[in-house]
Amino acid sequence: MNTTIYDVAKEAGVSMATVSRVVNGNPNVKPATRKKVLEAIERLGYRPNAVARGLASKKTTTVGVIIPDISSIFFAELARGIEDIATMYKYNIILSNSDQNKEKEIHLLNTMLGKQVDGIVFMGGKITEEHVEEFKRSPVPIVLAATLEKGQEIPSVNIDYQKAAYELVTEFINKGHKKIGLVSGPLEDPINGEEKFLGYRKALEDAGMQVNEDCVAIGDYTYDSGIEAMEGFLELSEKPTAIFAGTDEMALGVIHAAQDNGYNVPEDFEVVGFDNTRLATMVRPTLSTVVQPMYDIGAVAMRLLTKLMNKETVEDQTVVLPHRLQHRNSTMHNEE
Repeated sequence: MNTTIYDVAKEAGVSMATVSRVVNGNPNVKPATRKKVLEAIERLGYRPNAVARGLASKKTTTVGVIIPDISSIFFAELARGIEDIATMYKYNIILSNSDQNKEKEIHLLNTMLGKQVDGIVFMGGKITEEHVEEFKRSPVPIVLAATLEKGQEIPSVNIDYQKAAYELVTEFINKGHKKIGLVSGPLEDPINGEEKFLGYRKALEDAGMQVNEDCVAIGDYTYDSGIEAMEGFLELSEKPTAIFAGTDEMALGVIHAAQDNGYNVPEDFEVVGFDNTRLATMVRPTLSTVVQPMYDIGAVAMRLLTKLMNKETVEDQTVVLPHRLQHRNSTMHNEE
């Protein structure tokens, strides 16, 4: 049978209230009594029940994290940033995969609220009005990480994805490229689809160029979809000479499809990815990519959540972290 607070109180010869004060770090306990209770806890192997403790404090020191895919290198690093800051502030994590499925995301949100979490970090795909309504009804704070909600009503941490896409496409244009391919995530995805596409389109329009639909391929973030997109580009009579892929993994697919068909990167096609995951330095040629500080996004999101949970003053609930373009060997301009 599990050891209870009653067993500890009996072993230490004190009241259950005294044991509770020791467990919860209440300073109003004599040092000798505290020592006696802690020794009893050690002997009996007592582990306080977080939910039971939360009944009194109205806190469980538990945070829910909803993540699209923990197997993704991008989200794994982001989750690490969340966990490190959670540990620093003595919060436990409940982590769940949503597969970027709206119904599952909302179900997980309500499941975590049912578990009495103190706050939630949410990462997902498209943020719908239904999502926003659920977020607003939440009795605990919610922070978005690496996803956008257009009204900016929900606290969030991101980079400026549209600006990053604009800058890298503009660099291609300034190097003389007339046809620039885009391997995009689904356009309903606010980040890997819509925002990056808008940056791509604006860069072309500002240079007096038009979006060529043949040069835009919609992928699903994966290596295989990058291969498929590039194979489509290679069938065009006028092929794009530079390609922007919305994720590093899709960029790797682009590079390998080009190489498998007898082309060279960057001599025949310059390729840039997005995220700067460790894949970028594992491929040959090494991948030029937009550096998105994944760990920092997770860490800052968790720190913002701790402030909201503790009702601290937060000057700006919409945090935009810096990005940069890391030049490597998949582009002709190499600054390594």
